[in-house]
Amino acid sequence: MGSYEDAKRRAGVIKAQRWLGARSQVQKTAMAALACALALLLLYVVIEDHDSLFVMAETVHFVGIGLLAYKLVREKNCTGLSLKTQDLTAFFLAIRLYCSFMMEYDVHTLLDLLTLVATIWVIVTMRTSLKRTYNAQMDSLSIWYVLVPCVVCAIVAHPSTSHMYVNRVLWALCVYVEAVSVLPQLRMMQKAKVVERFTANYVFALGVARFLSCAHWVLQIFDGQSYLATAIGSGLWPVMVLLSEVVQTFILADFCYYYMLSCAEGGSVVRLPAGIV
Repeated sequence: MGSYEDAKRRAGVIKAQRWLGARSQVQKTAMAALACALALLLLYVVIEDHDSLFVMAETVHFVGIGLLAYKLVREKNCTGLSLKTQDLTAFFLAIRLYCSFMMEYDVHTLLDLLTLVATIWVIVTMRTSLKRTYNAQMDSLSIWYVLVPCVVCAIVAHPSTSHMYVNRVLWALCVYVEAVSVLPQLRMMQKAKVVERFTANYVFALGVARFLSCAHWVLQIFDGQSYLATAIGSGLWPVMVLLSEVVQTFILADFCYYYMLSCAEGGSVVRLPAGIV
């Protein structure tokens, strides 16, 4: 009975996948935009305090790191994981933690601290006891290709608040690096084409966290409050914040789609087509 139900479910997933695959790129984009709009509307109606979305995003990110740590402890290998993504994650978390202490000490600070500690543990483990299982050749995207454009953007567009200039630039750098920190991991998965479940769970958690963070900023606009103006200033910077949130959400959108397909099919791995990233 169970196998029949599984076969029926998979047939339904394949049918839906073929139907979606037959749509044009314009139609797919329109459907994705509609799905995002409906999700934002649901969050707007269900969640009263939209600032809590950012706390939820940071919590989901911490859970994702926890799943990653569980994989390392259980399987004793870091195959499929990008050390460069972890380095970039620790980099922007350290900056954000510093900015939190200097500019806005609150619950975000605690969550950032916990996530940073967990990320550092992952990095140390990958560089020491599990170093033999790390595939440096697959993790080939240079960190400098990510950091240099972010530094330039931070110098050009940063908050216009009353804080010290250095702190404002660092805050901007943190936002930009966070937006693209997952690129080495996605590049690595693109080469492998097959992503095992624990790594896939971690990347999917990042996707959910990114969407919640993006929703946090977008919904602030519709609240009819001057939150953006008072919290991050005016000029080009608020536009860059929203753009960064949207970019990092859509960077992970394709992977999240194939992840959900894999879950619906009951697969133990996530298979990615060429050109997903």
